[in-house]
Formats: sequence, C-alpha cells, structure tokens
Amino acid sequence: MAQIQMNPTIERILKNIDKVMIGKRNVAELSLVALLAEGHVLLEDVPGVGKTMMVRALAKSVNANFRRIQFTPDLLPSDVTGVSIYNPKEMEFQFRPGPIMGNIILADEINRTSPKTQSALLEGMEESSVTIDGVTHRLEKPFFVMATQNPIEYEGTYPLPEAQLDRFLLKMKMGYPDVEEEMEVLSRAQKVAPIEELEAVIDLGELRELQQEIKQVTVDDTLKRYIVDIANWTRTDSHVYLGASPRGSIALMKAAQAYAYMYGRDYVLPDDIQYLAPYVFSHRIILKSEAKFEGITAEDIVHRVLSRVPVPVQRLVK
Repeated sequence: MAQIQMNPTIERILKNIDKVMIGKRNVAELSLVALLAEGHVLLEDVPGVGKTMMVRALAKSVNANFRRIQFTPDLLPSDVTGVSIYNPKEMEFQFRPGPIMGNIILADEINRTSPKTQSALLEGMEESSVTIDGVTHRLEKPFFVMATQNPIEYEGTYPLPEAQLDRFLLKMKMGYPDVEEEMEVLSRAQKVAPIEELEAVIDLGELRELQQEIKQVTVDDTLKRYIVDIANWTRTDSHVYLGASPRGSIALMKAAQAYAYMYGRDYVLPDDIQYLAPYVFSHRIILKSEAKFEGITAEDIVHRVLSRVPVPVQRLVK
C-alpha cells in the first residue's frame, strides 16, 4: 500500500526497535499503533520467536517504566494488582503495589494462569485503574499491556475468556524469521545482547503528546459507517456465533487514526481500515463448531466481510 512519508518521530522509534528485532517491522508498527491509540496487544506464537524482546525494545525506546508479570498456574490476582498489608507500627494497612503499576506491562504467557488471575488485568486495561480492598488506585499514563500467549493447543493453557480478549486492541503473530534474518540474529547476539545497548529515542512526555495528537486525526462519517458495516457483517455471517463488539468498532477507528498519523496524515483512508481490520476483529469473533470443523478461521471471516462490504468513496481532505 502506497504511503506518504512516515512521521519522523515514529520512524526513529521503529529504527531503534529494528536494532533488536530483525525482520519484524510489521509487528513493531502494529505494536506502536496500539500504544499510540492507548490500546493493548496480544501476541500469540510459539516460544522463542522474540515476543518478550519486542516488548522490552518498545519500552526502552520510549523510556517507559517496564514491568514483567510471569503468569503461572499458581499466580494469584493480588500478585498482579498488589495487596494491602497491616503495619503494626503504624497501626494501619499499607498498600504494596503489584507489577501492574507501570507504564508498559509484559503479561508473559497469560494463558498459563487461571481465568481468575487473568481477570485481574481487566479493570486496569479498560479503566486504567485497579481496585483493592474497596480503594481505587489510578494507573500512571501511558499504561500499555502487551500480553504473550502460547497457542491454545499447547498443554497447560487456559483459553482467554471473551471479555478478556475484547480488551486487546490488536492480536497478532510474530512468525519465524527467514534464513538470512536468523543469520543476522545470530551475528548480533554473538557478543552482547542488543537489547542491553538500546537507548531511548523519546521520553514519556513526548509519547503522551503523540497520543493526544492522534485523537485529532479526522475520521469522515462515511468511514465511521464503513467500520460499523464491517462489524455488523461479522455478526450476521452464517459461520459466526458471536461477532465483533461495539468496543471492536471503536478499537478499529482508534487504530486507524494512529496508523494514519504514523504515516504523516491527519485523516484516515479506507485502506487503513482494511489493513487493520483482521488484527482488530479476528480475536473478537467466535466461530460456530461447524465452521471450525470446515477449517474456517476468524481471519477468513474478516477477509470475506471486507470483500463484501462496499468501500466508501473518500472525499478529498484539504
């Protein structure tokens, strides 16, 4: 897809991530789309393809407060959010914050833990706050969760509930590098891990400014209708049990604004929506059993919907 020159600040961030992640520019772009749109990302793939490294590289590039939560079957909700502990000296309960109190949170192998603990992230992801013992604690902005999960077929995994999946702006896969890319990975890792030498290219103040500027990107009413039509078609497809939610429509609009801004535009194009729709809607679609038996995937449904919904004719934006 032909694009205008990329925003210089965005290009600096992506080039910085490229120092660590070889051949993963697409994943880095989409991760940045979610961060700028104030959403969250779910990375699903087999172990060892660089999911954790991607999150660390993004956090270092924007000088964010990075926290990691390693999800295990015995992890408790309080291990994520924090806990109030009685201090006998002060004769009062004192709150000890959990690892969710950061800017960029790596929720590693989120589907290794129980649904009860998975749900500890729900409030933080949606409301940017956590409530412990009746007291609500605001989370510092920006607040961004990048969760990794192993494919569901792997032993010892718990499928994420629909309500949890709906909180993720995007879901994507990393994929294996090709031969040349993997050779380059080996060369860079031979002496020192590239992530240890990575420097920040912007600070959190600049990131917050970018997030505010993105909200000013124009989305024409015809494109809002286009997004709603795509979402509605996912709900009426004969193979779909549960289609994309209204939250999914909002997510697609915000992602398109961020993507347009990254490429130097102050308006959204239909191409932006078409490119992002599979990443935004696929994990929000629940298929009927017969569709799964036929080998149909949620991505197939989204692409089929995109081919059926008429593309609006975009007026020139001056």
